[in-house]
Amino acid sequence: MKQWLTFTLILGYAWSFGQPQVIDKVVATVGDEIILLSDVEEQYNYDKERLGTSREDAKCDVLEGLMVQKLLVNQAKLDSVIVEDDRVEQQLDQRIDYILSLMNNDISQFEDYYEKTVAQVRNEMREDLRNQLTAQKMQEKVIENTTVTPSEVKTYFDRIPKDSLPYFSSEVEIGEIVVYPKVSPEERQKALERLESLRDRILAGENFAELATKYSDDPGSARVGGDLGLQKRGTFVPEFEAAAYNLTEGELSDLVESPFGFHLIELIKRRGNLIHTRHILIKPVINQEDLDAAREKLDSIRTVFLTDSMSFEEVVKKYSNEDEQSYNNGGRVVNPITGNTFFETADLDADVFFAIDSLEIGEMTEPIQFKKPSGEIGFRVVLLLSRTDPHQANLQQDYTKIKQAAIEERKVKEFDKWLQEKVLTTFVQIDPVILQNCDNLTKWAKLDKPLRP
Repeated sequence: MKQWLTFTLILGYAWSFGQPQVIDKVVATVGDEIILLSDVEEQYNYDKERLGTSREDAKCDVLEGLMVQKLLVNQAKLDSVIVEDDRVEQQLDQRIDYILSLMNNDISQFEDYYEKTVAQVRNEMREDLRNQLTAQKMQEKVIENTTVTPSEVKTYFDRIPKDSLPYFSSEVEIGEIVVYPKVSPEERQKALERLESLRDRILAGENFAELATKYSDDPGSARVGGDLGLQKRGTFVPEFEAAAYNLTEGELSDLVESPFGFHLIELIKRRGNLIHTRHILIKPVINQEDLDAAREKLDSIRTVFLTDSMSFEEVVKKYSNEDEQSYNNGGRVVNPITGNTFFETADLDADVFFAIDSLEIGEMTEPIQFKKPSGEIGFRVVLLLSRTDPHQANLQQDYTKIKQAAIEERKVKEFDKWLQEKVLTTFVQIDPVILQNCDNLTKWAKLDKPLRP
C-alpha cells in the first residue's frame, strides 16, 4: 500500500513562493457531512502522540473512523436524535478545565500556548464535541435494546475453547456501616481560638503565606503558603465557596467551618467564576476519648444488627454515615476499579482482607479503624455478602459476567450490520486518490447507485 504521504502532498500541495496555497481539501463526504484533510491530519497526530502509532496505513484507519462518525451524525439528523446544549457545555467545561489543570489553572499560559483566548478555544471545540456526542448518542440508540436469551448465553459460552476460558480469582461482595468520631466541644473551641489568633497576627501585618506554611493542617497547600490556585465554582465544599465568593480581592474572611475543619481564607483575585484563594486550615484534634466513643457506638450498632430483626439495609440507613458512597447502595461497597460490587481479594484494603478472611457469608467483622486520604479517621464494620473460590469460568458461578460478554459481542455485530446497511443507502464520496491508496475504504464506495457527480 502506498504511503498516505503521497496523496497528502498532492492534496496539500503548496504553490511556489508568493503564490496562493492549497492548505485544505474535502477528502470525503458522507450524507451532508464533509471531512477535511485537516480533520484527518489532526486526528492522526493526536493518535500518534497518544498511542505512538506510525503505521503507513494509519491515516486510512483514521479516515474510516471519521466516516463512521459522520454517518452516525448524518443519521442522527434524519432521526431527530439531538444532544442537549447543556450536555455539550458541560463537556466543554470539563475539557477546558482539564487543560487548565495541566497548566496549574494559569489562563495566561493557556492563551500563550493556543494563541487564543479561552472563549475562542471553547467556540472552536464546540462543534466537534457536539458531533462526537451526537455520534455516541446515535450509536447508543442503535444498540440500546440489544439483549441475549439464556440459551444464547450458553451458546456463547460453549463457543469459547476450553483452554481459553478465563480463570477468575477469589471474589467477595461486602457491605459496610461507617461511623466517624465527633469532636469534643473543648477541642473545637481550642481550634477556633488557635485560628482566631492567626487571623489577628495577619491583620497586624504578619505574612499570610509564612503562617500558612508553618501552621496550616492542609499539607498540600501549606507547602505553597496556603495557595489553592485559580479554581472554578464548584471545586470547593459549599461552606468554603460561600465565604470565598463573598470576599473582595485582598480581603480576609472570618473563620469558616467546613467538614474539614476551620478555614481562614484570603481572596487573591477573581475572574468571573474563577477564584484564586489561599487558606489556613486548622483541624480540631480528635483525642483518644473521641475515638473510643466512636468505636463503642459502632460496636453497639453491630450488636443491633446481629440481635435485632432489622435488615442490614435498614441499619445502614439509620446509623451509617450519609456521605459514604455505600450509604446510597444499601451498604454495599462499589469497587472503584471495576464499577461493580465484586472485589478480587487483592483489591481490598489489607485491614478489610484480613478481617473477613475467616468469616462465613453473612458474618460481620468487629469495628475496623481506617484513615481517609484527607487524614480523617473513621470506623467501619464489614459484612461478608458473598465469596467465590478461585476457579475457571463456568455458567453456574459466572453467569452474569458471561451474559454481559455475550451482550457486548452482540452489540458489535448489531452495529456492524446497521453500519453496512446505512453505507448502502447513504450518499458517500471519497477522493479518488485516497480511495486508490486505502483498501479499507473500498466497501464505502460499493453502492447500489452511482456516486453523485
